[in-house]
Amino acid sequence: MSSAVVPDHPWLLPGSLVPARASRRRTPRDWFVDGLLFVASLLWVLIAHADVTSATPEFGLNAGPAWLEEADLLIGLLVSGALWLRRRWPVGLAVATAPLMFFSVTAGVALLIIMFTVLVHRPLPVGLALVAWQLLSLPVYLAIRPDPTMPVWASAVWTTLFICVVVAWALFVRARRQLVLSLRDRAERAEAEEQLRLDQARQLERGRIAREMHDVLAHRISLLSLHAGALEFRPDAPPEEVARAAGVIRASAHAALQDLREVIGVLRAEVGSEATPERPQPTLADVPALVAESRDAGVRVAVVDEVAEPQAVPAAIGRSAYRIVQEGLTNARKHAPGAVVTVRIAGGPGDGLTVEIHNPWPVGSSPTAIPGTGTGLVGIAERVTLAGGRLEHGRDADGGFRLTAWLPWAAR
Repeated sequence: MSSAVVPDHPWLLPGSLVPARASRRRTPRDWFVDGLLFVASLLWVLIAHADVTSATPEFGLNAGPAWLEEADLLIGLLVSGALWLRRRWPVGLAVATAPLMFFSVTAGVALLIIMFTVLVHRPLPVGLALVAWQLLSLPVYLAIRPDPTMPVWASAVWTTLFICVVVAWALFVRARRQLVLSLRDRAERAEAEEQLRLDQARQLERGRIAREMHDVLAHRISLLSLHAGALEFRPDAPPEEVARAAGVIRASAHAALQDLREVIGVLRAEVGSEATPERPQPTLADVPALVAESRDAGVRVAVVDEVAEPQAVPAAIGRSAYRIVQEGLTNARKHAPGAVVTVRIAGGPGDGLTVEIHNPWPVGSSPTAIPGTGTGLVGIAERVTLAGGRLEHGRDADGGFRLTAWLPWAAR
């Protein structure tokens, strides 16, 4: 899995929405909200206590029995301070403060905040059970602390409506956070699946390159064995023939070492080996046959051959060039049917080999478009990278699609 992307300003998000957090510590935004809620609850404690102890209450609050006045002030202060624990133990705090719903005025705001927290952060049945408990305790509360300014039924209706508003707000926040978490999880899973698909494409391409190298090495070693055997069985051969055979052995050994160096890098991909090797792979000399095959299939192909010494192109470079042309023609057949495809191959020893495939940008869509997996260019890019080259593809200044690869070709 890929690591989660950290937002630009995580301090503006709630702790539950900040990805890849080692712990559930508060973010600066959480500290600000908790402080604001604590201050709001504390202000309500002071206002409510002043109102219930006043001879002329302004908010219609009734102190109820005289013994509740000072006790309720202390209870309100304690519950307000306990709000700092609501993120860690919301359910425990709700259970501990549940009896206060029967009689406490000063803890009213704090109790609503605790209910809001449980509804947002804990399973929905737990939050709804707390809401039901608060509604069931409402008749007892109104019996102990009746509102002197309105009938009991009106007080019950207004209080119930206010609780419903808080519940609706909490459910909205809960749904929004769950949606954000769900979208982020889907994005991370999609990214991980895409990365896995690309990794598999690279591994398959490396395995195919390794199998191609198997054929090349077998060919070179067989040449070494052939010429060495000729020298062994004809020790009386003329000096010129011995020198020529020794030169062939030296050149074949050098080329085999070069190919072996390449295949070691490929085999580090840790792909499994197969019991039987593939057939010998095509080289640059087989490009005309590939173009003829595409022409037979109805593709209009123009070839520009500017290779200085085509017979001296290394086998590995020629195979890569062949695969690049093959992928370019395949893409043109898929995405631009009927367009003229231009294939240009140029270069020489010391300058490298440049392979360029160009076709006009398709207009509209074709009902017979050939489906694909989208990993062809990924495999070509891996092949070119392993060869030490460069690959560019995309829309060019003329509005067409251009695939350009440069492969190193050492001077002789």
